[in-house]
Amino acid sequence: MNDDNLLNDREGEKRRAYWGGILTGILIALLICSCVYLVMRVKDSKKNEEAVHVPEMSQQDDGEEVINDVVIGKLQILLDTIEAHYLNEIHSEELVDGLYYGLLESLGDPYSVYYTQEELEDMISQTEGIYYGIGAYIGFNTEANMCYVSKLIKNTPAAASDLSPGDFIVKVDGTDTIGMTSSEIVKLIKGPEGTSVTITVQREGEKNPLDITVARAKIESPTVEYEMLENSIGYIEITEFDDVTYAQYCEAYDTLVARGMKGLILDLRANPGGNVSTVCQIARRLLPEGLIVYTEDKYGQRMEYRCDGTEEIQIPLAVLVDGNSASASEILAGAIKDYGIGKLVGTTTFGKGIVQRIISFSDGTAIKLTISNYFTPNGNYIHGVGIEPDIPVEWDSEQYLNEGIDNQKQAAIEYLLPLVQ
Repeated sequence: MNDDNLLNDREGEKRRAYWGGILTGILIALLICSCVYLVMRVKDSKKNEEAVHVPEMSQQDDGEEVINDVVIGKLQILLDTIEAHYLNEIHSEELVDGLYYGLLESLGDPYSVYYTQEELEDMISQTEGIYYGIGAYIGFNTEANMCYVSKLIKNTPAAASDLSPGDFIVKVDGTDTIGMTSSEIVKLIKGPEGTSVTITVQREGEKNPLDITVARAKIESPTVEYEMLENSIGYIEITEFDDVTYAQYCEAYDTLVARGMKGLILDLRANPGGNVSTVCQIARRLLPEGLIVYTEDKYGQRMEYRCDGTEEIQIPLAVLVDGNSASASEILAGAIKDYGIGKLVGTTTFGKGIVQRIISFSDGTAIKLTISNYFTPNGNYIHGVGIEPDIPVEWDSEQYLNEGIDNQKQAAIEYLLPLVQ
């Protein structure tokens, strides 16, 4: 999750001491209102060719600069100067959004960002794992400089249509898509449930483009894949932790148990994270009684996520991890390692041990702020360090490409074999 939207925990937010968040929201909301007001005044401002005096920013007793009228005044000066001298056309809305993006960017934290209303809606859809579209993944071919259909999700309108993986997308509802990014094309394809979209594709072996009309529907993103391997070893891959992931995991796990699963490989490789509520739900079907994870904010306030141990896993467990296993995946992997209920196989994880929170505003926009650190049950802080595997196995890409063998997965199988026989 993709922008990495770790730990949007609605339940946790209700319990977390939130005064710091409220004060931050008020400050930024006031700045937003001021900036909007100033932009509205730009058109009435006078052009000034002389140097403009900018008063120095006042300071608190401790020497720290404070946001006050001087900041607002300088914003006005900057806007007036842009209006007077900038060569190209000025779009006030984009100019104001740029101020907000810059304000969050100045924190120097890649995980703290500003969302426009549209961006917020897209992010929420991604976090929920539900959207309204046709059920196709769109990729970009750099050689052809065109987007194409990379995969069709099972049991969706796209899978039931004449679309085929590899089809190059030429138009969407008559709009030429050559040169568009995949996200731009996805926006054209998405739409209200029950409506249709016509996608014009160029297919290999066909002389002329094909017009394919597909109905839009409510699509649930598949975040869990599973299968039963030899020797009754179950395999579950979790690609991210969205709202829909827990139900998908339960279906996978229960199906494998019904088939006689004696050992489990849990694949968290390339999993960027997701919701803390979701990962904790899954953790409660694996861990013994105790802590899953805990967080601490800038005031030292601690928030604990616990497990009652009623569904602790009773079969051997191996967890696949790599350098792209981050945040929520590290919460689960870290807890499993701390309790010693399974072995981590692969390479050291990414190392994202911080928590973000979404703070929404009445105009439909929002900011995502880093608000706390998190720690594994044993108190390990993994940010910038990651979690080392119990069984180190470097990924062999050549073996996978040439022989189709996943050497890390094979190592997990070899670990489990003596334990399931």
